[in-house]
Amino acid sequence: MIPLAERLRPQNLDDWLASGELNSSLQGLLAAIKKDSLFSFILYAPPGTGKTSLALLIKKHSKARFFQINAVSSGVKDLREIFEQARAWKQRANQESLLFVDEIHRFSKSQQDALLSAVEKGDVTLVGATTENPSFELNAALLSRVKVIYWDRLTAGALQAILQRGLELLQRESPSIELKMDKEFLSLLAHSTDGDARQALQTLERLYPTLTRVRLAEELKKSFLKHDKDAELHHQIVSAFIKSMRANETEAALYYLARLWEAGEDPLYIVRRMLIFASEDIGNADLRALAAMNAIRSSVEFVGRPECYYALAQGTILLSEAKKSREAGDRFQKALEKVRRGGSIRPPAFLTNAITSFDRESGKGRPREPGEPYLPA
Repeated sequence: MIPLAERLRPQNLDDWLASGELNSSLQGLLAAIKKDSLFSFILYAPPGTGKTSLALLIKKHSKARFFQINAVSSGVKDLREIFEQARAWKQRANQESLLFVDEIHRFSKSQQDALLSAVEKGDVTLVGATTENPSFELNAALLSRVKVIYWDRLTAGALQAILQRGLELLQRESPSIELKMDKEFLSLLAHSTDGDARQALQTLERLYPTLTRVRLAEELKKSFLKHDKDAELHHQIVSAFIKSMRANETEAALYYLARLWEAGEDPLYIVRRMLIFASEDIGNADLRALAAMNAIRSSVEFVGRPECYYALAQGTILLSEAKKSREAGDRFQKALEKVRRGGSIRPPAFLTNAITSFDRESGKGRPREPGEPYLPA
């Protein structure tokens, strides 16, 4: 059985364009596709937003020889074989080659180096697709030779239009099956799948033909929230959580705490970030913060999921509404600057211990003279 998402892939650029809005970088890419004058680029967008569909449409529009691999299952040997074929076709038929690498962020350093060499020599034009920030996952040399094309997740409106086409296809394929659907089902599903068309279509196909709110609620018990502890979005949500507390935006901080919680984040990781915040952002402005966070840490360790969210919420409210002071960190940074400028300067003799007779003769351990500074000059 071919999944609905695969059966519904756009067959031309107009179909693909109907699913979202164009930004300037996408406009430039589409113009290049239509003129068949492609450059090397990386498609960077969330899952289920049409990256692979666009790459396959490029295959239709280009006269170049098209190679396709997945970074998860391919290695340097596979790349070298493709590059040899690409060079041969260029010499024999003067035909260019396009290489589509899905999930390119999975490539190792050696694989990326192999790609870099082929792109530099013009053996292939690279088309990569990734859900991860290329700045984090791809080496700088490769990034400098490609253009990154980014777009965001699909809107609920675009997703609902895709779901409508999926529903119509299911009905055409099974005309004898009676459809039972709540009026707002497609809208609810579109708003519940976080901009991921593949996930939405999979859900639609699983529930068809009984598309009721009750069945959808059961299906959605498993959260669709995108959150990978090793991926960029994780760090974005953590950053939003910290910055909301820093700005005394308590409701926003609680929302991002809930995002972390619902995505299955380790409560101890969350409370560790809160402990750092208590010293870094509150410090001496409210000495209760650090003590309270240590108590909350103990509570989280002892209670665990699910009830420890009370303690995390309590700590978030306390930290968000407390007075803020970054004095401790700022003054320590100034001390660090002095250390780094001054090098290994010895402390004044009156601050040191006289362990040997030589130490005493050299003045170590002597009384401090009036006005003598504690800091080295």
